[in-house]
Amino acid sequence: MCTHTPKCPSAASPDREAAIVVAGHPEQGWSLLCNAVLLFDDTGLLADGQVIAPHRPLAATA
Repeated sequence: MCTHTPKCPSAASPDREAAIVVAGHPEQGWSLLCNAVLLFDDTGLLADGQVIAPHRPLAATA
């Protein structure tokens, strides 16, 4: 359960990857987000076992 203010997006939300990282291991290519999403470099898993379709984050433009 998210205790941040403002609340992190839920795992069902389209912007779920904006949630705060609570455990990150970039050297291994994964992070656990506050909303219980296990995020890999190009895909992820929801808490109920559903797979997030493979994708690559868009680079931020200045």
